[in-house]
Amino acid sequence: MSDELKELKEKLFSARKNGWDRISAEDAAGIDGYCEDYKRFLDAGKTERLCAKEIVALAEQAGYVPYERGMALKTGDKVYVCNRGKGVMLAHLGRRPLDAGAQIAAAHIDSPRLDLKPNPLYEDGELAYFKTHYYGGIRKYQWPTIPLELHGVVALKDGTSVAVNIGGDDGDPRLVITDLLPHLGAEQGRKPLAEAIPAENLNLLLGSRPVAGEGSDRVKLAIMQLLHDKYGILEDDFTSAELEAVPAVKACDIGLDRSLIGSYGHDDRVCGYAALRALLDLEETPEKTAVCVLADKEEIGSDGVTGMQSAAFDTFMEDLCDAQEVPLRVCFEKSFCLSADVTAAFDPNFAEAYEKRNAAFLNYGIGLCKYTGARGKSGASDADAETVAYVRRVFDEAGVIWQIAELGKVDLGGGGTVAMYMANRNITTLDAGVPVLSMHAPFETVSKLDCYETYLGMKAVYRSVF
Repeated sequence: MSDELKELKEKLFSARKNGWDRISAEDAAGIDGYCEDYKRFLDAGKTERLCAKEIVALAEQAGYVPYERGMALKTGDKVYVCNRGKGVMLAHLGRRPLDAGAQIAAAHIDSPRLDLKPNPLYEDGELAYFKTHYYGGIRKYQWPTIPLELHGVVALKDGTSVAVNIGGDDGDPRLVITDLLPHLGAEQGRKPLAEAIPAENLNLLLGSRPVAGEGSDRVKLAIMQLLHDKYGILEDDFTSAELEAVPAVKACDIGLDRSLIGSYGHDDRVCGYAALRALLDLEETPEKTAVCVLADKEEIGSDGVTGMQSAAFDTFMEDLCDAQEVPLRVCFEKSFCLSADVTAAFDPNFAEAYEKRNAAFLNYGIGLCKYTGARGKSGASDADAETVAYVRRVFDEAGVIWQIAELGKVDLGGGGTVAMYMANRNITTLDAGVPVLSMHAPFETVSKLDCYETYLGMKAVYRSVF
């Protein structure tokens, strides 16, 4: 190849390359430190309630205070609102008033899981079980035969709530969903993956030891007695309980080179943590108010009072605007939101599902997604060219490693984020997040480099002016 042709290609062609070929030794050290903190965050926040609790603790350590309606606000103030214990919204008041808009990062902290049914406890074959109802898009065959733990609250009639933790502490017993042995599984094996494990078979095994005496349901009674002794609850209290079964695994390094992190809940806590940490780590007051939204219910459509479609976010922002006598609509139309959600990483084992030219790759940085949605972009906000150009410029000026991608082949399906709900508020929005292997599985995998670059990207957005 002639020097002239080589120079022309370097000038005109995209020069994306593996992030490990682009970073310094100092950057590598930053990646390691950040990811150790992220793993601790994952282990502390197995559910959206536990995650919100950890977020509040980290925010208060960083000087954030609970916002109370009507409180005076000034440049540099740091406030937060915890929405019913399941979502958190934080703001660092900027130098410019809110009629100049805000710089927003929005992620979600709920993940696919198994919820207990309202009447969950039963006995069959002298074994005790909990019935479950899966939450979000799971592949049911992935959940049997792995250790599970149970977290949540039981709300009693007197108005008090009892926190439940079964399996989350060292030395605790774990729960499990059983599966059919291969010797008897020929018929099951002939079924499609989606049908081999019916939802009604996702029952948590609780125990087998009956109470002494005669009569029926003695194992169920023994389990209920254990729960009553520890938590003071009765069987009827399950009707006002919110209990979630999640994988009993801790976040860990993956690979001989320790370049990856494996865990439950990367979707979307990997982006939620990046958005939070970037806000907490702002060294100076930002030019425009920086807002971090960590919502619930994204995995089931963002509905409900803690989801992104609720008025909770509007109320929070309107309160901030009222303190400066700024109409909310004026703030929104001048605001920018990075919808921080994961994207699918190219997996060579399933290459047929991806369009390789437009796939996200591990170690190539934060993945921009101009649109998500399904097939013909259904359910997407579809950011305009000017918005993508703005984010490109912000990332490049900050030295953030980034790529742009789609979720997979067009006809195979798709997915959604909170982007369209922010865009529907007249907030300019673009999706961006960490590429994930085995998304929505009980154990997902991400690149440490991509985690860190996503954090740097969030920080660059908070610091910029749209």
